[in-house]
Amino acid sequence: MKFRIILACIAALTLSACSSSPDETDVNRLTDVEAGYARAQQALQNGNFTSALQVLEALNTRFPFGPFTHQIQLDLIYAYYKTGDIDKALASVDRFTRLNPNHQSIDYALYMRGLTNERASENLFQDLVGLDRSDRDPTKAREAFDDYAELVRRFPDSKYAADARQRMIGIKSRLARHELAVAQYYMKREAFLAAANRGKYVLENFADTPEAEHALAVMAEAYDSLGLVELRADTVATLKHNYPQSDYLSRFN
Repeated sequence: MKFRIILACIAALTLSACSSSPDETDVNRLTDVEAGYARAQQALQNGNFTSALQVLEALNTRFPFGPFTHQIQLDLIYAYYKTGDIDKALASVDRFTRLNPNHQSIDYALYMRGLTNERASENLFQDLVGLDRSDRDPTKAREAFDDYAELVRRFPDSKYAADARQRMIGIKSRLARHELAVAQYYMKREAFLAAANRGKYVLENFADTPEAEHALAVMAEAYDSLGLVELRADTVATLKHNYPQSDYLSRFN
């Protein structure tokens, strides 16, 4: 009796799982683009991105031309992003911008490319346990910054521009932390000139970030280790002038 109950429960769970996403045969039977698109929109609104993606991919294949074509392609970008398919999201953005360079939603495509590259730059382990992995490869973060910068430059009045500007600020801090992580590595290896140059790079490129304070401290320590008395003194003076309450100042008394 218990065995039958277990089988019944398994069957119920299986049916429930199947009903949560469109059957492949059902999707392939789509003949009305408007109805299919409405179905995809409903799935997106419900947060069922996998189901939406299946419908959108079918629509994009079966109806490559028509009044819904561009919106389907834009929604595909979003669905790929939400399902974590970074490569397909970026490929879809590149294809859309290449084929439709003057489309009214190019700003949205650029924004989504920035979001996707930014997500690719994130470290899952950091998100889960709160560890700072500033030493990770910053390539995707730089690409995201460039995407947002292009959006702001080309479409300063876009509804996505304000958020893009804020994200650029965050990315600059992340890139600055990466440079400082490398500088600290050089300090441990006693490559003091290389460490000083990394700190200088932060000041030259990310002076408007909170990390500039740390960069000055790294430079001062590196110059001290190199015996460059005047450069050390000038750097400490700059640190004291700009950050009079800095905790780093106690290192140079």
